[in-house]
Amino acid sequence: MKNLKPFALTILLTAALSLTGCSSTQKKGDESAAAGQSTDMGAVNDGLSIELNADSDSGKAGSLRTVYFDFNSATLRSDTREALEANASFLKANPTVEVQVEGHCDERGGVQFNLALGEKRASAVKDYLVAMGVEGKRITTISFGKMRPVAFGHAEDAWSQNRRGNFVVTAK
Repeated sequence: MKNLKPFALTILLTAALSLTGCSSTQKKGDESAAAGQSTDMGAVNDGLSIELNADSDSGKAGSLRTVYFDFNSATLRSDTREALEANASFLKANPTVEVQVEGHCDERGGVQFNLALGEKRASAVKDYLVAMGVEGKRITTISFGKMRPVAFGHAEDAWSQNRRGNFVVTAK
């Protein structure tokens, strides 16, 4: 029995090492590129990576940018409009990309009030993008109110970061 343990350990290590030697270092997207196939499915993508379920808060949603709002407001500010114009250009250049616009609020106010305000913010973003020529069926909206903050704190610097419209890629 004592001699069986080192033998079993040796077999396990040998099996593990042989399996790691069989793995491929070629990435999934590289396989089709090596075969001469396109991996972007017709999307222009402006040279940026678009990940499914990625969001603009994390910076992994291509060049889509999060937009921000003033306290208690769903009115689009001038800097918000500029970001949305860039987002509209990106979406028009990438016709297969679909997004969900999430409306968010800061921690102040009641749950129901902030859910309603978040929905107004998401709808204002969608309406602006549609007016810029993006197909409405490619954009869905949802409100998270104050439930998903990106900044924690009880002052304006945190609150201003949480009053936002975040873009999530739902199809690419």
